[in-house]
Amino acid sequence: MIRIYAAHGFRRFVLLTGYKRELIEGFVDAEQWPEGVKVDCLDTGEQTPTGGRVALAAEAGRLGPGTFALTYADGVADVDLGAALQFHRAHGGPATVTLVQPHSQWGVALLEEGDRVSGFVEKPQMQQWINGGFFFFEPEALAYLARDAVLEREPLERLAADGALHGYRHRGFWDCMDTYKDAVLLEDLWAGGEAPWKIWDRVGGR
Repeated sequence: MIRIYAAHGFRRFVLLTGYKRELIEGFVDAEQWPEGVKVDCLDTGEQTPTGGRVALAAEAGRLGPGTFALTYADGVADVDLGAALQFHRAHGGPATVTLVQPHSQWGVALLEEGDRVSGFVEKPQMQQWINGGFFFFEPEALAYLARDAVLEREPLERLAADGALHGYRHRGFWDCMDTYKDAVLLEDLWAGGEAPWKIWDRVGGR
């Protein structure tokens, strides 16, 4: 995930840790990061919800004075973060969420009149847009966060209700590692040299 951002010119990272933070901190210390990349960890507690972690990072002065990027770090994509940031700055609002159209986990039956099944489509791409987990925020968006906030619930819902949330549409690859099945799929793509999110081999930092 850090290398995806680094490929687009991002250099300062703060990992908001909790569960098994010692393992993450050990990984960060041992990893050889690209030149100029600085990665720090901030312990935000094991039980803290997603929005609360961001609120604590702001209280600790770890987000800086201007625009900051945010991700859950469980979804991988070949998203153009430079274009997403440009989109964010162009609309002038306090928050941007990257939207994606994932493929269904199931095949879909095609029904005709009289409930006759005419065929099946194997795991089609959804027509709806969902939260892809790559965000850009301005400092004023922090007013929507509290220590007990789940980012994708009240904060994003309030931002949307206030007309303060914009969606950047990513039409390329995206997948999320939520389950063991997801892990097997993504690890197989990586092992086979077919990981679409490995953009740092073809995208220069900017």
